[in-house]
Amino acid sequence: MQTRNPVFTDLADLMTDAFGAARAAGDEARSVFRAQAERVAADMDLASGEEVRTLQEIITRQGEEIESLKARVAALEGKKPAPSRAAPASKRKPAAKKASS
Repeated sequence: MQTRNPVFTDLADLMTDAFGAARAAGDEARSVFRAQAERVAADMDLASGEEVRTLQEIITRQGEEIESLKARVAALEGKKPAPSRAAPASKRKPAAKKASS
């Protein structure tokens, strides 16, 4: 027959309570840190993620519009349109100079 020792039972209860208190303290510290970080970010007037994404979309559209306008200007001037930045540049070696006599 196995008996339960009250000392071990009390010790187990105490450890369970200690772990619960430690977890609660960790959660509290995490929330305090997060609130402080948000306060610092608000004081620094940083852009939100949504604002950054909106600006990235605007920049992308402006880049596309610039490329379109470059092509139109080249067509109006009768020139061959310059390659876009997205296209890889040709990697031809320059022609060797002929020796002059």
